[in-house]
Amino acid sequence: MRQPEPGRAKQLLRTHCLDSLNVGMDRNPSPPPSDEETTRVDAIGSTVYSKHWLFSTLMRLIELVSPEGEDTEVTDSGAETELDEDLENEICKIWDMSMDEDVAVFLQEFNATDILLGIIGKSKCPRLTEICVGILGNMACYKETCQSITNNNNLVEVLLLLLGDTDPPTLLETSRLILSCLSQPDVSNIWIDQIHKQRSVRENVCFIMQSSTNADLLGKIGEMVDKLFDLDKELMLKWVSDLKELPDASTTEQEKMAETAVVPCLLEAARQLRSDNIEGLEVYMHILQLLTTANEGIQAIVKTPDKGEATWTLLNDIVCTDLCQDDDPAIIVEEQACVLSSTLAVLSAMFASNMEENYIKIEQNLPLLGTLLRVLLYAEESQKKPSEVIRRPSVVKFSGPSPRSGAQKGKRREGDFHLKILLGICSEFLSEIFMDISKEIVSNSFKEGLLSQAMCTCAFQHLLPLYHTA
Repeated sequence: MRQPEPGRAKQLLRTHCLDSLNVGMDRNPSPPPSDEETTRVDAIGSTVYSKHWLFSTLMRLIELVSPEGEDTEVTDSGAETELDEDLENEICKIWDMSMDEDVAVFLQEFNATDILLGIIGKSKCPRLTEICVGILGNMACYKETCQSITNNNNLVEVLLLLLGDTDPPTLLETSRLILSCLSQPDVSNIWIDQIHKQRSVRENVCFIMQSSTNADLLGKIGEMVDKLFDLDKELMLKWVSDLKELPDASTTEQEKMAETAVVPCLLEAARQLRSDNIEGLEVYMHILQLLTTANEGIQAIVKTPDKGEATWTLLNDIVCTDLCQDDDPAIIVEEQACVLSSTLAVLSAMFASNMEENYIKIEQNLPLLGTLLRVLLYAEESQKKPSEVIRRPSVVKFSGPSPRSGAQKGKRREGDFHLKILLGICSEFLSEIFMDISKEIVSNSFKEGLLSQAMCTCAFQHLLPLYHTA
């Protein structure tokens, strides 16, 4: 793969500096500008950031990775190096500045994508690579600059290959950048096409989910996969059925593929996140729910050697142990509506697919029945009274100014929407369970305190209109 030469990047920068700083020589020079005029000319857009300072800092970066003469800070030995503290502080300022749209557009006009690609390609310093990818990630948040990044085929290829890096901060920034690009409708298809072509993307993503303990990285990788599967069902099914596409593969190849099978990797990431990162857990439950929207996805879950037992056990434990407990207030269901909806939807799909083989016994899952009825009751109670708290945002966090009262009403409506989805999923799941339940099981559940009259009355009200057979 051909990458821009750092020497070429240096030449580009010098050319831009000269174009920006030189004045026409076909007339007498103007009087010296005032300090205020100088500052205004030097400012980037409507910001107070200096073009000259940005030029000089980028020059220092290029010289770091492509030094002149024998005094080299980055060698070809492959050994990692560390950034000079002062230089690191300077380029971190560019990272911060690139959050401003004016700066992002200026960097794009300045061919920063080529310059940063050259630096990434030559860097032996993980921190330097992380910062350069972080700058590109900030630029990718805006439509125009995201288009510029995407149009650079070499850069897209390098960024996808960086998912195989060993540095967690670099992986975090890389996945954030890819997620930003996938979220831009005008360019998302280009990224999806490139991901289709690179099998290493799936392998690297699965390896991260299976082996990382970094909650931030797992959360961002999960968001990236969630967005990818939501945009391209074909890619989702390809990722979960890769083993079937290699019937003639060697034993070693089959074992390697099995180690990065998507469903077990998703479950391992969920196990890492379940105890202290409800937002990340919610993302992985939604990915599993997306799999259940296609028969091939359900088969990938239940046709594993253990017939999906690991998936059922983990999700059942999450619902019955981590979410919506007896001593929780009813309002907790509103906060947990999204993660509960996704998790229960997957369990419901698995239970429905179990009808033929009947390896999931409801009598062995009575706590789940009790939890379903409690969720239904709590959701009903939560809908009847105004919310005293604003529901925790799902996946995307609000980072702007504090919402005014109108925004709070919007949150209330959003909470109602998610509660309605949760009520529908619970009702459908219960209807499937009630088709396979005996009076003895119901009696035992009352004796064990898993059921109450209020729970059953609430269930009847929801089930009778649509699920009268059950």
